[in-house]
Amino acid sequence: MTEGFDTDMLWDEFHRLVNMNSEELRAYLLAEASSEEGFPPDPDLGIDELGRGVLHVLSKRKGDLTKADVEVMRQVVELVETMGDRTDDESRRELMSVGHDPLRG
Repeated sequence: MTEGFDTDMLWDEFHRLVNMNSEELRAYLLAEASSEEGFPPDPDLGIDELGRGVLHVLSKRKGDLTKADVEVMRQVVELVETMGDRTDDESRRELMSVGHDPLRG
């Protein structure tokens, strides 16, 4: 468990920026990972690692966070803040892979 004021602020910012719920994100990641041939044979189904981390964090309570979860939240906040709300196809796909849809208000 990781505690502290910084983690509280990070938690709040992460949940403000991640504007897709876990079901929407999971469906998006699975759709992005699939290809014309279907899912790849590896166990992670070709799903983006950071996206999997976001799903993991979304399923937790703040008090149950690990250091790895905090790092995922930091990466997501940094990515979204760096990219802003770009809506070109490539940028939107990258942002949506971590649960941020720039077209949502």
